[in-house]
Amino acid sequence: MKKIFNFYVASWAVMFVLFQVISFVTPGWADAEKYTPSFWIGYICITIFFFGQLACAYFALKTENPGKVFYRSSLVAASYVGLLLSFASGGFCMLIPTFPYWAGIILCAIVLAFNVISIMKASVSVALVECTDEKEKAQIFFLKSLTADAETLLSKARSETVKKDCRRVYEKFRYSDPVSCEALAAVEGEITVKFSAFAKAVEEDNVADVKAISEELVILLEDRNKKCKLLK
Repeated sequence: MKKIFNFYVASWAVMFVLFQVISFVTPGWADAEKYTPSFWIGYICITIFFFGQLACAYFALKTENPGKVFYRSSLVAASYVGLLLSFASGGFCMLIPTFPYWAGIILCAIVLAFNVISIMKASVSVALVECTDEKEKAQIFFLKSLTADAETLLSKARSETVKKDCRRVYEKFRYSDPVSCEALAAVEGEITVKFSAFAKAVEEDNVADVKAISEELVILLEDRNKKCKLLK
């Protein structure tokens, strides 16, 4: 995502420079003093939001995980809304030099508070979604890992009889419920031990052991799948 962020920074820089040019090149209204406290309050407000939006974009795009970028897009959207609101409130203060400075501060502070709260809400939502995603990945790791190992073991089988038993075990792993939980720890522990013995038997081309252990593995996996259904 580094290239995307670099492109974003370039676009951000163009817009920020354009804001500077418009702010300082345009004349005041009807020969009125331009650089009043109201102008500087609006200018500072918009500048703060510009850098805040850049920070949110950096947080969203710094990861190389496309899924996390998608999750964090709501954070970028919230920062964009804040930037637009800052243009409305800050721009008003900059365009009306006679606008009371205290009213400008209150107006910009309200917009800032609203946007900070929106970003905080988006951040909490992103954190919850990412936490759930990581938890789900951890829950399916056990069976996915053993399925991959079973597939590798299938390619190591030397005789057709052993290969047939390996394929049966692999298919059983492949079509089993992938989600694990603490209640399945005992049976999954037995499956891990049995699979290690099964792998050893396959590598040694011990047809009798492969047959016996594969039967035990199938029974354990069926027991695990039944418990998975009961836990749902």
